This record gives sequence, C-alpha cells and structure tokens, in this order.
Amino acid sequence: MNIEDYRDFCLGLPGATEETPFGPDTLVFKVGGKLFTLTDLQTFASINLKCDPERAAELREQYDYVRPGFHMNKRHWNTVLIGTGATNAQLHQWITDSYQLIVAALPKAMRVKIAQAAS
Repeated sequence: MNIEDYRDFCLGLPGATEETPFGPDTLVFKVGGKLFTLTDLQTFASINLKCDPERAAELREQYDYVRPGFHMNKRHWNTVLIGTGATNAQLHQWITDSYQLIVAALPKAMRVKIAQAAS
C-alpha cells in the first residue's frame, strides 16, 4: 500500500475526513471528529490504528510488523509498519476495524447521520 491508496481508502469510509492537526507532516483521518488512523506524510513508514485491547495484544504477538502504538495509548493503539509484510487486505481490514470502533463510540445521532451518508 502506498500513501495515495491509504488516503483513498480512508476517505472512502463514510464520514471520514482528513486533517493535519499535529503539523504539516502528520496526516490524520477522523470520523465524527475522532481520530481513527494517522501516518507521517514524509515517510509513510507506519500507520497508527485504534484497536480493541485484547485484539491489539493478539496482533502484536502474531505479527512482528504490528507494534504498540507509537506516541499513543499502547493499550488501545497499534502501529503497523508499512512495507514489512502487512498485506493490503490486512491493512484495509485493520483500518476498517479502527474506523468501526470509533463510529461505535459516537453518539447515536452521529452514527445515524454517518449511516445515512453511506446509503
């Protein structure tokens, strides 16, 4: 996956937006104003993804390219190294999982609005 594919995939999720709130080098994707993934624009060496804590630990044990979230809450976030073994299918699934975790925690009215936008 390259950064253009990553960006296109993230923006293809209903209600997803992109920002650079941490400076011009960090690309952040949000849904409902909440972050679900981010990366460094200059290197695209890794992406950070929200993850269920138990699943996060399982993925770290299973794959050497999945690490505790860099500069994030290590219990709830993973950093996935790009170009070191993660397939596009895995990356798409893990980005979608992160997105869905955030959507599930949003207020009901916002979830309904996102669902309507997806239809």
